[in-house]
Amino acid sequence: MVLNQPTLQVQDIVRPTHVEVNLTRLTENYQAIRAGVGAAAIMPVLKANGYGHGLVPVAQHLQTLGVPYLGVAFLEEGIMLRQAGIHTPILVMGGIIGNQVPHFLHYDLTLTASSLEKLTQIEQVAAQLGKRATVHLKIDTGMERIGVHYYSAGELLHAAAASSHCEVEGIYSHFANSDNPDLSSARLQLARFKAVLAQAEQVGLRPRYRHIANSGAILQLPESHLDMVRPGLLFYGVYPDETIPRTITVRPALTWKSRVVYFKVVQPGHPVSYGSTWQADHPVRLITVPVGYGDGYFRAMSGQAELLVRGRRYPVVGRICMDQLMVNIEWETAYNGDEVILLGEQDGQQISCNELARWANTIPYEILTNINTRVPRIYAADSART
Repeated sequence: MVLNQPTLQVQDIVRPTHVEVNLTRLTENYQAIRAGVGAAAIMPVLKANGYGHGLVPVAQHLQTLGVPYLGVAFLEEGIMLRQAGIHTPILVMGGIIGNQVPHFLHYDLTLTASSLEKLTQIEQVAAQLGKRATVHLKIDTGMERIGVHYYSAGELLHAAAASSHCEVEGIYSHFANSDNPDLSSARLQLARFKAVLAQAEQVGLRPRYRHIANSGAILQLPESHLDMVRPGLLFYGVYPDETIPRTITVRPALTWKSRVVYFKVVQPGHPVSYGSTWQADHPVRLITVPVGYGDGYFRAMSGQAELLVRGRRYPVVGRICMDQLMVNIEWETAYNGDEVILLGEQDGQQISCNELARWANTIPYEILTNINTRVPRIYAADSART
């Protein structure tokens, strides 16, 4: 006997645990930032899978908005965008090695020249291939990551001015402490950067884009906006720190959802999950949710995290497993299939990214970028979450 194959619907295929990205929110955030930075161009940063929101879909949406530039960390991210049909200029901000340069030129990606040696490599390869490379010079004003030191940038600036195969489109640096209440470090870095810019002008370098402002500086240090700003976390609707002044209003674009897949009554004295770290002293109702640290829901949040079911907060109890977690709803009601909000809004209540960061003893950046790629992303041009 041959059974008819069941017809699969979209809701059957998508995991109960998934991420919804509200593209309308991203548009609104971009417009709010644009209104807040005056004449400065905006380069949304899409590294680390678009801060968990999805590299290619977010880039495709931004391209429809006509953004002037996109920022990524690695060559591979830039190539992925080009192969997806993104023609917007893309700056790769991470360090490079010499054998990568031909790929930058082939895919028309903007290179970061972070030292005289790097600039020389780019110049030589571009000359060999008969191409002209677009570069942004990277100045280290206090981050000590990549970039030529501000106090020894002269040789790089002179070489860049004399280059015949490199178009120096930009000069940039990066703040280490722009999201702190104390902005003395950031102001010192900005002063150092402006001194380098003056030195560049003296040798004939007048790049189109001078940029240093990340999300914290966009909010707190308007004098750093210069020709272009680089919003990362802020563009996605999350503030770098809960104490930072909210001089620009943005809203989260990402909601992380799941559903109840199991319900049971647990008797007192019966421990829950690995290590038997939690048990009730009275009968309770527990629900199981199919999400865990394998999805990026940090195990460190065990015994700390809360989530939303039917518009109410409930605590995660016992240790978070790789693929599942348990929630104590006491003697309240929940049914298999009920929506669970891990991050986002439900019935006027909210679980924020900053809350998850506190529970995991980390920062909101890590919360978003650690949502595993096995968690499906669903995109909507609009949403009921207004």
